[in-house]
Order: sequence, then structure tokens, then C-alpha cells
Amino acid sequence: MNKLRLGLFLILLFGWIGQSWADYSEGFVAYHSGDYKTALNEFKPLAQQGHSDAQYNLGYMYLYGQSVLQSDKEAVKWYRLAAQQGHSDAQKDLAFMYRYGDRVLQSDKEAVKWYRLAAEQGYAKAQYNLGYMYETGGGVLQNYKEAVKWYRLAAEQGDADAQNNLAIMYDNGKGVLQNYILGHMWFNLAAYNGRSNATLLLTVIADNMDSTQIYEAQKLAQQCLASNYKNCG
Repeated sequence: MNKLRLGLFLILLFGWIGQSWADYSEGFVAYHSGDYKTALNEFKPLAQQGHSDAQYNLGYMYLYGQSVLQSDKEAVKWYRLAAQQGHSDAQKDLAFMYRYGDRVLQSDKEAVKWYRLAAEQGYAKAQYNLGYMYETGGGVLQNYKEAVKWYRLAAEQGDADAQNNLAIMYDNGKGVLQNYILGHMWFNLAAYNGRSNATLLLTVIADNMDSTQIYEAQKLAQQCLASNYKNCG
């Protein structure tokens, strides 16, 4: 391809990208203002052209029958197309559907597949769920070390569920050496971030600790939070 043809190609390419983004933005604004008809008119052609955000949103509209006839089949179709392009929200939602048999045949293996893809992109809730699958042996061989790995990655992004479960692993010595101080620290952080039962579990683990250990755990929790989970013991 000579320079002139390449330049023309790039102009057309970036012009199309700019237009598709403008169309998607118009659909996004319309959707969130409750104008589902306009949103559908913007999302559908983009989805058919391979726009992953539009595919994900179109799937959502089919899932709940927003300006279209409700269709589980169409919803899953568009979620899958977006997920196959690396759309992490679509991957996480598709994983959830397979895990619980929601609108698809239940399959832990499929759930693990899609959770992993989203988790590898850094999606905290997918990391938490993948950790849970490893802890319980759902769709994979049970592996506490792998569970701890994924819980920790999500916990270090502030996910309260992952922090709570990581604390339990430290409390019970599963996948890690038993460590009440680190368990207390993660329960403390989970409670701070809104995990409802973490405060109770915090008092339970404290019964196994002396005042010096509790002080150290509280100090570590403050340090961890202040460092945005970069320095957590």
C-alpha cells in the first residue's frame, strides 16, 4: 500500500471510529434518559458492525425487553459477542449466568472460563468470583492457593467480599500460613468497606489474639488503607 492510499485509509478509518463513537455516545445518553427507542436505533447497527460496548448494551436491552421483545437467546448472543472481543463486563455477566444457570444451561466450567478472562483484565469482582470457584472447587480442581491469589488481587482493589474471604483464609490457614494478625487486618478493611458480617468475624478472630497482636493488626490496616492497598503486610 503506497503512502497516498495508506493516508486515505487512515483518514477513513479514524473518521469511521469518530462517527461510531459519536453514535454510541448518543445511544448511551438516550438510554440513560429513558429513551430506549433511540438507544436501540443507535446501538443495534453498531453492534452488528462489531462495536463491543454496543453489543453489551444491546444484550442488556434484550435481557430486560427494553424497546425490543424480551429474548434470553438474543441477550446471551450479544453478551457472548462482546465477551469474545474482551469486554470485561460482558465476560463477568456471562460468567454469572453460567454459574447460576440464569437464562443458559448451568455450567461451572463455562463460568470459570469467563470469570478468568475478566479477572485477567483486572476486573475485581471477577477476580473475587474466580477465587471463590477455586476455594469451593466449582468448575476447577479445588486449590486454596489459587483462591488466595485471586482473592488478594481483588482485595487490593478494595473489594470487600474478597477482603472478607481472604481474611477467612488467613484465619483458617487455607492456602496461606495461619496468621491472625493479617486475618484481623483484612476483616477490619472488609468491615470498613461495608461487608456486613465482617465486624462480627473481626470480634471472633480477636478472641484468639492478645492486645499486642490486635494493635499490630489495626496498625497494618491503617497502613494498608493509607497506601491504597500497596503496603498491606
